[in-house]
Amino acid sequence: MSLPTVEHETATRLTHSVIWLHGLGADGHDFEPIVPELVAQEWPGLRFVFPHAPVRPVTLNGGMPMRAWYDIAGVDLTSRQDETGMRASIEAVQKLIARENERGVPDERIVLAGFSQGGAIALAGGLRHPRRLAGIVALSTYLPMQSSFEAERSAANAATPVFWGHGTADPIVPLTRGVHSRDVLQGLGYPVEWHTYAMPHSVCADEIAHLRAWMTQRLTG
Repeated sequence: MSLPTVEHETATRLTHSVIWLHGLGADGHDFEPIVPELVAQEWPGLRFVFPHAPVRPVTLNGGMPMRAWYDIAGVDLTSRQDETGMRASIEAVQKLIARENERGVPDERIVLAGFSQGGAIALAGGLRHPRRLAGIVALSTYLPMQSSFEAERSAANAATPVFWGHGTADPIVPLTRGVHSRDVLQGLGYPVEWHTYAMPHSVCADEIAHLRAWMTQRLTG
């Protein structure tokens, strides 16, 4: 599937891209407002790509159709994981990366970011991606499909930097779920920059400031 997208360009000459995946029930417009808050003056020209997830029934929400990267069967997030939906979304993100390649941006200048469900796909897809990415941003999320991760992870992204922010009062993706996923990645040698914030399932100003500093290293180094 080819996902519809919302796009923002920060300059006329573009050398880097950020593909940013929204959370459950939101859409590509959800993180549009973050662009002016996040972007630093010294950054190169960036294309922000905010795709819309497909509309699908979500079991946890009584089968209500909404934009979702995959179905969720239970509140614990890991029971009866919708691997089919996850893999379809990973494939759709691969197509977005390929489209950026066609527009002149190589993989190593692409940051893959996501919030909640979108962050899960960013992690699962980015760390399986066959060519090195500039970095992965995981906000208020977890690593899905862990049983197959070690066998399927990509050597090309074995040292790709990961920024991870999580709220200490998150009722949707509990902090313990994020910590466990972080520990799995760090145990495999991934360089995860981990931050916690006194917030629920959301984004805060301190997190954006820390993310700006981390992205400055990825984009200007």
